[in-house]
Amino acid sequence: MTEQAKINLKSIVSHANGFVAADMDGEKVMLNIEKGNYYGLDGIGSCIWELIEKPCTVQQVVSSLLQEYDVEEEQCQNEVLIFVRELHSQGLVVID
Repeated sequence: MTEQAKINLKSIVSHANGFVAADMDGEKVMLNIEKGNYYGLDGIGSCIWELIEKPCTVQQVVSSLLQEYDVEEEQCQNEVLIFVRELHSQGLVVID
């Protein structure tokens, strides 16, 4: 099983070190200082980024989004897992 597949609702997610983030026109923009890579997150992506500023479970992120947005729980879970796995594959988050 790949490390990406191991990320589930009980996984604890938080920001990886080495990034500078700022708000720009409703989006989060991040710069990896070591690699010089630039990343941008839109509205909901920015919201998730703020939620994982402190370590929390993927389920806690889902619960917060369910309170904020009109979305089915299963769809929210699936999309958050996809998003967190992508952030992890880019080295933007750490999983415990």
